[in-house]
Amino acid sequence: MTKTFYVTTPIYYVNDVPHIGHSYTTIAADILARFFRARGWDVRFLTGTDEHGIKIVKAAAEKGMTPQELADQVVVHFQSLWKELNITNDDFIRTSQPRHEKRVQEIIRQLVAKDEIYQGSYEGWYDEGQEEFVTESTARENEYKSAINGKPLVRYSEPSYFFRLSKWTPKLIEHIEANADFIQPAARRNEVLSKLAAGVEDLSISRAKEKLGGWGIEMPNDPTHSVYVWIDALSNYYTALGRPAIGDEYDDAGAKYWPATVHLIGKDILWFHAVYWPCMLMALDVPLPRTVFAHGWWTSNGKKMSKSLGNFVSREQIAEICTEYSVDVYRWFLMRAVTFGGDGDFSAQTLRTKYNTELANGVGNLLSRTVNMIGRYFEGTVPPAGEVGPDEQEVIASAQRLVSGAEQAMRNYQFHVLLDDVVSLVDATNRYIDQTAPFKLAKDPSQRSRLATIMATCAQAVCIALAQLEPIMPTTARLGLEQLGVDGPAPTESAAWGERLKGSIVKKGEGLFPRKQ
Repeated sequence: MTKTFYVTTPIYYVNDVPHIGHSYTTIAADILARFFRARGWDVRFLTGTDEHGIKIVKAAAEKGMTPQELADQVVVHFQSLWKELNITNDDFIRTSQPRHEKRVQEIIRQLVAKDEIYQGSYEGWYDEGQEEFVTESTARENEYKSAINGKPLVRYSEPSYFFRLSKWTPKLIEHIEANADFIQPAARRNEVLSKLAAGVEDLSISRAKEKLGGWGIEMPNDPTHSVYVWIDALSNYYTALGRPAIGDEYDDAGAKYWPATVHLIGKDILWFHAVYWPCMLMALDVPLPRTVFAHGWWTSNGKKMSKSLGNFVSREQIAEICTEYSVDVYRWFLMRAVTFGGDGDFSAQTLRTKYNTELANGVGNLLSRTVNMIGRYFEGTVPPAGEVGPDEQEVIASAQRLVSGAEQAMRNYQFHVLLDDVVSLVDATNRYIDQTAPFKLAKDPSQRSRLATIMATCAQAVCIALAQLEPIMPTTARLGLEQLGVDGPAPTESAAWGERLKGSIVKKGEGLFPRKQ
């Protein structure tokens, strides 16, 4: 039976245009989707936009637009950027789509029928940026400002419908403690458990419809209220699969992909995904996602990104980076600059240094050396290897480590491990060329067999490195593989050393990574 892999990004809020943080999560998801598709898995990759809530209503009003007009305008920026960044999502969901709205209403109906929703009233401090009520103590600690964006909290007092969140948190704690992979990385898991231990109140899930000017999903049990943005937004991962069934053409279209393999998110929305969402699913008697992975934030040159400081890596700056280097280099750098899960710093100098060291002088130089020598010494045909000896062992061991560890690294969302192993293989192979000096052996006809082994070793090593880079750098890696004469799926295994590319016709091409001054 074919394995399934369902990866999601958050659905991005349309009150602002995309930036480096949005692209980081989406590129990570795309790499996972490409990696597992290439291995024959049945992959589903979902992204989209979150279009309801008070923030959208206010942002639209400030621009003299309706919320729908604003959403329609901004969503294009996300969709076009994903095309530019070579993102291969299978679906793009908008929470204003009927297929989503109707299913959210069905979820509410089911929760009401199970007595998991009740009417009450709420008075407290509200963080409009996060669409979240905060406790009095938390508000006081942050001087009645948002802990995320520093904007003043708003005092709300209104009737509301509530989800019995507190009822399900004991079961959630049991699940988290029994499933170490449910919340990753471990520091985020500990953070959630610590906060849960302090106690959780029931969750307000509705707003007066008049406050939203009619924008949003109407509560099916009370037309004077609209569904609160978090229960609306979180449900997208399930509704996009045609669940729950409501009798339309989307019913169960992607049901086989649930439960989700991984929800990739930023750490600022961890609580909602690790607490609200699983408790809702438990109340609905729906299996929980296998993993919620919360990555870190990006700074710029060591400082928090801010439009006022002028260091915000905007869509325009992303385009500039992609023009100067390439889309693939941008994708690679985001995964290379930081261990996935930690915070990262974007620096143009760091990008240039890593690019020159690992790409220009590393894999690009290795490919160029290999293709040129095979062209010069073997008329462009990869020769069969002769006897493999001690000199080849470091290269072979590096290749085997990369190949054998790649799938586990991706299953653990450790992009840095795979990239570290790629660098190790490339470095080992470049050292191997320097140590064996094939350009000297080529002068001695009696060393022809030895020279063939060296060339076959270099060809197979660089082929394996490029094959593992292909999900990250799909266009550039494919160009490199074509220079090695690989037109179809790239061979990644390291068995039968030196035989994998035997007879392939190499062809010189432009350098993959021209050095930057």
